[in-house]
Amino acid sequence: MFALNIIFFEINLFDCTIHLEFVFKFDKKIIRSRKTMDSQGATTSHEGIKTVRADNRCDFSSYSDLCVSVVTWNMNGQVCYEDLAELVGNSRKSDLLVVGLQEVPRKNISRLLKAALLDSHILLGKAIMQSIHLYVFGPKDSDLFIRELKMDKRSVGCFGGLLRRKKGAVAIHLYYKGIPMVFISCHLSAHAHNVEKRNSEFRDVSESLFSGKLNPYAKPPQITVWLGDLNYRLQGIDTYPARNLINNDLQRLLTCNDQLLQEAGRGQIFEGYSEGTLTFKPTYKYDIGSSNYDTSYKVRVPSWTDRILFKTKDSDEIKATLHYYGSMDDIHSSDHKPVKAHICLKLSKPL
Repeated sequence: MFALNIIFFEINLFDCTIHLEFVFKFDKKIIRSRKTMDSQGATTSHEGIKTVRADNRCDFSSYSDLCVSVVTWNMNGQVCYEDLAELVGNSRKSDLLVVGLQEVPRKNISRLLKAALLDSHILLGKAIMQSIHLYVFGPKDSDLFIRELKMDKRSVGCFGGLLRRKKGAVAIHLYYKGIPMVFISCHLSAHAHNVEKRNSEFRDVSESLFSGKLNPYAKPPQITVWLGDLNYRLQGIDTYPARNLINNDLQRLLTCNDQLLQEAGRGQIFEGYSEGTLTFKPTYKYDIGSSNYDTSYKVRVPSWTDRILFKTKDSDEIKATLHYYGSMDDIHSSDHKPVKAHICLKLSKPL
């Protein structure tokens, strides 16, 4: 059984465009579908991003074939070992720990992460492009389950690297326990008005990573995970009304203003990807050293710039369930709050 609600209707008389957005609710999953009718009467349908409610129960030892903990954080050029240790600390069991970092300072972050995980994990692979980093860790002896590990990177823009604010993405492709998967850590262009630029960068990265670098006869990745500072902002609302909603724990009402969900609904980006419900507070921009939103003269509108999305190739072959999606509000050394996810995979049949 499902419920159908029409939640968005827009008629733009200037460009003769009609938009209808439907939400279908199936059990714990919400699928947004937008149909666009242009002036010639042609209709296209976009799946957009599937919003998935996180089930905090994780049957790591029984139900799942593979569990992955994922965390992304824009460090704002600062480093604090205690925050890094908290970032990768996790009471949840997982087969892999994936860490994506942006605006990383000129420090040996790999050494600090390995020190924080010394008693429990080993580094399986890393990909670095200036200030954009990606690390994959696993429990000790997990390297026995790894094969065909490859790295790639793609820069976008031209000036960011001069200021250690590189834009682009790094990626790791690997087989773990026979499951091919890809992890992508990215940092897209800033500022609310650069929506189309971010869309273009997403497409550029998607089309470029591992292009011609993988075995053409190999299986495509069963799951792809995007994480990073995607930099999509809230639009259509001023900073103080937005903050009032957040202060009253009503931030979910702001999702209709989220550029990422809007652009995915238009079919511009992340077609067919899934993301957890945005129940946590927007992760940017904070005063450093606090949990107070920006008090500078810019008083920026809070936004969910930091995200984790995932996509499976074939839901009949592999099922991905989300068991956690939230921010880490006790970390204060950056103007961003880290975001963490816990994703478990179940194969329909053994490999």
